[in-house]
Amino acid sequence: MKKFVMAALGGTLAGAVVTTQIAGPLLAQESARNSGVYEQLDLFGDIFERIRSQYVEEVEANELIEAAIDGMLTSLDPHSNYLSPDDAAQMRVQTRGEFGGLGIEVTQEEGFVKVVSPIDGTPADDAGIEAGDFITHVDGESMLGLTLDEAVTKMRGPVGSDIIITVVREGEQEPFDVTITRDTIELQAVRSRAQGETVVLRITTFNDKTTPNLIEKLQAEVETLGGMENVDGFVLDLRNNPGGLLTQAIRVSDQFLEEGEIVSTRGRDIADGDRFNATPGDLAEGKPMVVLINGGSASASEIVAGALQDHRRAIVVGTKSFGKGSVQTVMPLRGDGAMRLTTARYYTPSGRSIQALGVSPDIVVEQPRRRVETEEEEEARSAARSRSEADLRGRLNNDSLSEDEVRQIEEDRAKAEAAAELREEDYQLAYAIDILKGLNAIGSAE
Repeated sequence: MKKFVMAALGGTLAGAVVTTQIAGPLLAQESARNSGVYEQLDLFGDIFERIRSQYVEEVEANELIEAAIDGMLTSLDPHSNYLSPDDAAQMRVQTRGEFGGLGIEVTQEEGFVKVVSPIDGTPADDAGIEAGDFITHVDGESMLGLTLDEAVTKMRGPVGSDIIITVVREGEQEPFDVTITRDTIELQAVRSRAQGETVVLRITTFNDKTTPNLIEKLQAEVETLGGMENVDGFVLDLRNNPGGLLTQAIRVSDQFLEEGEIVSTRGRDIADGDRFNATPGDLAEGKPMVVLINGGSASASEIVAGALQDHRRAIVVGTKSFGKGSVQTVMPLRGDGAMRLTTARYYTPSGRSIQALGVSPDIVVEQPRRRVETEEEEEARSAARSRSEADLRGRLNNDSLSEDEVRQIEEDRAKAEAAAELREEDYQLAYAIDILKGLNAIGSAE
């Protein structure tokens, strides 16, 4: 019995020795790491005090600390940043669909401010600002070297005041100035119209109003056309949509999917990942769909396009999207401020990440730059289009068709001419509608 007790004790002691041998170095490493962190914090405190006491001008302590916090966050990636109490309040208002400013979503690329997209119907959109434009100066002051928050602050101002921004645009040889009047931006999340037998749904942003607006507008357009049986299909226009709330991207996708995954997110810890699935019910009742995207379609827009593309629920048309495949979490801080921190990447149902790659369209269709016609060219084109046999004096009448048949031909011709005008106005949208007409014709023939 004593031998057994001694053996057991021996085992316990051996275990203690082994534990000490393993844990010792680990504790030492952790202690060294902590020591290094504390030294760096002491360095920060030393620099902070030297700036406060020796800088050429007096500076506010809270401004220094906020700048340090923002610098720490912006060094991580372009989408992580500190929000002052005013910025945090502005962001909360923006997600509700109304805020003040120019109406552009911007990012930073190699130190320059780049337009992700202008928002429909805003001062920036009316002034002709385009996705991909670089803003180099504001009221003659260079933006180079400023943080994104500082640049955005420069562009803010009282409603009704003018701002002059200097723009560098691909295809333009010289920078040019654009004057914009600041205004209160009231976002209309969804706009709709019937183009022939096609319902066009233009989503401009993903905020709290997006999904209810989408449902309301879609149902109204279908009713206007006399019911779903008279609808060829739907165009979901996500061009120049800078994104917004992840929850709204999921809800919009769910409106057109009966089942399956919509999007998944994966963070640093695998256990923190989420998967979001569709629920039964298709708002479009299985009608063909085309999704329009371009380089200004970002974030939440890409989630919707990727989900509908992977499930083969829609044909994606246009040009490659922006490629923002990360999720930001806004975390409240003491003093009413907040920080926006990138916490996860998102993945489409097929498991692909679009980070820095974007969503590739099924059919690539460039939007040609419109050339302004001279007055003489417009008159010549109009005259050439209007001359026909029917205009000739003494022409013979057509005796092979009834009045109803002639009326039908004229109606079809009017639709064809409207389609031709749409190609002049918006080639990508016209292309999308042509696809839906073709799919509908094939379906009718079967």
